[in-house]
Amino acid sequence: MTAPGPQHEALLANPSFAMAAEQFRRMAQLLEIPKNFHDRLLYPKRMVQLALPIERDDGRTEVYFGYRVQHHLTLGPTKGGVRYHPDVTFGEVAALAMWMSWKCALTGLPYGGAKGGIAFDPRTFSLGELERISRRYMQELIPFVGPHTDIPGPDMGTNEQVMAWFMDTYSTHQGHTVGEIVTGKPISLGGCVGRREATGRGVFYLIERALGILKLPAKNCGAIIQGFGNVGAVVAESMFYKSEITVKGISDADCALYNPKGIDIKAATEYVSEHRSLLGFPGAETVDPNEFLTLPCEILVPAAVDRVIDRHNAGKIQCRILAEAANGPTTPDADEILDTRQDEVFVIPDVLCNAGGVIVSYFEWVQDLQNFLWNESEVTDRLVRLLEQSFAAVLKLSKERGFSHRSAALAIGIQRVMEAKKLRGLYP
Repeated sequence: MTAPGPQHEALLANPSFAMAAEQFRRMAQLLEIPKNFHDRLLYPKRMVQLALPIERDDGRTEVYFGYRVQHHLTLGPTKGGVRYHPDVTFGEVAALAMWMSWKCALTGLPYGGAKGGIAFDPRTFSLGELERISRRYMQELIPFVGPHTDIPGPDMGTNEQVMAWFMDTYSTHQGHTVGEIVTGKPISLGGCVGRREATGRGVFYLIERALGILKLPAKNCGAIIQGFGNVGAVVAESMFYKSEITVKGISDADCALYNPKGIDIKAATEYVSEHRSLLGFPGAETVDPNEFLTLPCEILVPAAVDRVIDRHNAGKIQCRILAEAANGPTTPDADEILDTRQDEVFVIPDVLCNAGGVIVSYFEWVQDLQNFLWNESEVTDRLVRLLEQSFAAVLKLSKERGFSHRSAALAIGIQRVMEAKKLRGLYP
């Protein structure tokens, strides 16, 4: 197989893609995947870069760059979020699209992975400017997306309102309402109840399952949660309201807070709602963010950004359960260290742990296609069943083959995609 050229490699040059590619190469070797399949499974099917000129409120016209990567379309349309952040690059969204592919295959969803984004800081834009850049992005994407091709959803920096703009832009061009073009919409526009909380609820469910397996009483457990955004806050609230787990540490981009007696999550949520940050919250002491992940706890939940657990701190983390709510929080070098600590640290890998979001996005897509809505108890029940099936499959393969939990999860996802490619063949 001919290797991709330097130009292709340059487009994907990014630490996140390098990490995802290294994870795949290790799994390809472990699973003895034929070399003819390596590049087909690794590299994205389609990569789109968009120039997005918009008019700012002061009359200036500025051009921003948007991206959409579709990793594979073998099992069905691609699925993945759109993020607004200054550091968005082709390589980052390609890595996220790849992880989404393995996640969808692991959980049995009829999707390939996708991801998209625009490189800008949404905090510096007015509401009108956000609407203009969102609509322009979707308008430029129309030839490449569709309910049976690629279905965007929310991610970092985007929300229900952005999805509503996406839906309206696409629908206007089609001449009729197409609710199934995006997920994560407002409920009044065909969104799914429980979608916003789905990722965090899934993380919490899997943590409870791990506690049961390890026979750890919740009342004796303390948690450290890195990231107090949509996912981390839902995990913290679930622990605070629905279990006896004590949340001892929370953090956001501005500060890390710790209170060994427990943090009042209700008060923290109200504080963030008012101040848009945890900075200055009086209910805990400020600690060094570099040491936050290594504080003693039973449950550690990285729910922020990727590559935060590396070879420097993997041997120092003091948790019994590592629940990876973020995408790619643990580097391959850190995995080597954690593999030697499997009796100490029970890892719930990211492609399983944070799968609740895409699972409920799938439910939203199905409901929109059928024009038949489910209630929240139905959604939660179906979410738990899919997570339980996937969790059981990972534990079973891990035990049978002696794989780490991450290797087992990736093995299931990668092998399902490879088998589908084998069955479909290679079009001449």
